[in-house]
Amino acid sequence: MRQSSPRSTRRPARTLVLLAASVVLAAGCAKAGTAGTAGDGAGSGDAAKAPVKVGLVYSRTGPLAAYGKQYLEGFKAGLDYATKGTGAVAGHPVQITEQDDAGDPAKAVSEAKDLIGKGYKVLAGSTASGVALQLAPIAAQNKVLFISGPAAADQVTGINKYTFRSGRQSYQDILTAASFIGDAKGRKVTVLAQDSAFGQANVAAVKAVLGGEGAAVGSVLAPPSATDLTPFAKQAKAAKPDLLFVAWAGETAPALWQSLNQQGVFSATKVVTGLDLAASYPLFGAAGEKISFLDHYFAGAAGTAVEKAMTASLEKAGATPDLFSPDGFTAAQMTVHALEATSGQTGDTDALVKALEGWSFEGVKGRLTIRAEDHALLQPMFQVKLTGSGADAKPSVEKVLGPDQVAPPVAKTAG
Repeated sequence: MRQSSPRSTRRPARTLVLLAASVVLAAGCAKAGTAGTAGDGAGSGDAAKAPVKVGLVYSRTGPLAAYGKQYLEGFKAGLDYATKGTGAVAGHPVQITEQDDAGDPAKAVSEAKDLIGKGYKVLAGSTASGVALQLAPIAAQNKVLFISGPAAADQVTGINKYTFRSGRQSYQDILTAASFIGDAKGRKVTVLAQDSAFGQANVAAVKAVLGGEGAAVGSVLAPPSATDLTPFAKQAKAAKPDLLFVAWAGETAPALWQSLNQQGVFSATKVVTGLDLAASYPLFGAAGEKISFLDHYFAGAAGTAVEKAMTASLEKAGATPDLFSPDGFTAAQMTVHALEATSGQTGDTDALVKALEGWSFEGVKGRLTIRAEDHALLQPMFQVKLTGSGADAKPSVEKVLGPDQVAPPVAKTAG
């Protein structure tokens, strides 16, 4: 892949979408660090080697806690990898402080402001799109580097000069699903999603891409708090779509697939969705082999040297790679690279931003590029098949789509 930002304004002739989980991080994390008094590393002498303070605001608890756990584990593995096992940049120990937003944007904003007030100039995290969209303006107002995590809402890309992302976005999911549908013109597509920032972003993306190619796009949206999903499965079936695109995240996913199975949706229409975390594989049952999956990542999908390094580090810590492990790992790579450009100091946030813009590097999934124009993270995506059922269900890569093939259109970046 070229070092310069690839062109991304081309829209594939046939496109569909999916997005089955994106958001983010979570559960059981190590004890938060305690920031040093000179943690911004802006001083000289002894202070020049003071800890660099990095705040992780993510969902340790809440409906996205499982994703958060993967993100955190990946971040720790990535920090070890990027610092070559030292945990430091230019002699400055990288000190992590964890804050649990529980998926609540208001709580996340409060925690971010508290960290910024204590001198933190680098923030990462955001499992949920709603959280990322609230933290990004705070980062811009305070000139803080913010690296959003698994949150997939397209609006995060280009939202401002201080915001980046370490995961994929909804548009990349949509482009990945392009080969799963023929000519969209005259087709009926229904999006089944949660009525959240994540779900609404998927509906908007499907309408923009498939609707723009002549498909009639409708939606069935369920409240994020809903636990009885049978009514929504019935609505999706009653819509009689040519294609049902499922964009779902969180702990209610098993109940959703059970409801779709019980209502006979899989035999009534073609279902496209994103492959979720490994624990969800058995939940598809025999229907899993009938679903067209697009995938951000699963353990072993990439086969890269960096993936092998991440896997070894995770296993050493008693963890296993999963859907959002690369998002944390990549966030740590980005953090370290930015800090290396400033010799471990965070006083000049614009210098941290400049170091990341246009950076192309080897990541877990392969070659990654941070597009300078809008900070989109250009990356490979996967088309995946699930075979077997129950505990024997296993994914395999059917096709790898290169970064250029799934690059979203360039977004107009705000100030």
